[in-house]
Amino acid sequence: MDGSLWSPILLTLRLALITTAALLVVGTPIAWWLARSKARWKEAVAAVVALPLVLPPTVLGFYLLIVLGPDGPGGTVGGWFGLRSLAFTFEGLVIGSVVYSLPFVVQPIRNAFEAAGDRLLEVAATLRAGPWDAFWTVALPLARPGILTGAVLGFAHTVGEFGVVLMIGGNIPGETRVLSVAIFDFVETLQWGKAHLLSAGLVVFSFVVILSMMLVEKRLGRRSAR
Repeated sequence: MDGSLWSPILLTLRLALITTAALLVVGTPIAWWLARSKARWKEAVAAVVALPLVLPPTVLGFYLLIVLGPDGPGGTVGGWFGLRSLAFTFEGLVIGSVVYSLPFVVQPIRNAFEAAGDRLLEVAATLRAGPWDAFWTVALPLARPGILTGAVLGFAHTVGEFGVVLMIGGNIPGETRVLSVAIFDFVETLQWGKAHLLSAGLVVFSFVVILSMMLVEKRLGRRSAR
């Protein structure tokens, strides 16, 4: 494969890995709070987190473009690093991908925390484990299948995203031209062979990801049932 194919593949993998790590750091405490909080307005927060599931990607991308642009907070943050804004940069793509993929990570982890229940946490408390210790030694290990599912879904969703990344990243080779944008570009320029190659690769990748996730979940489920 030539550089026009390798460049978007490597950029997409880099974006997906960084985004997945950021999603786990941001999404796990949100999921924990949603699973444990008794606040009346927690479902309103859950609805905000889930908005990307129903919002058209162009709508979300449009507002992210405003936020990350030179007149928004992204302009201020970008100025600290000598940039005019975070729009049309790799860093902007990471922020947009985190926002767009957040519900795909938060919901499985929240479900895992809720399924774990309170009993083992109460037992840990009777053994004088503090809330922080109980979270790390009891809650997180019990939620491992949900965390794994969330990580896989966040990674796969970031790889396939098109609308948001095109809105806030454009099509800059080596900077923001990820796989989905490259496929669109190859189709527009009638380079069908390259479009077929990347599209078929994504189909195979998606199948392998889903099959692997199902097998790992099944294995972890058996371990938990023992």
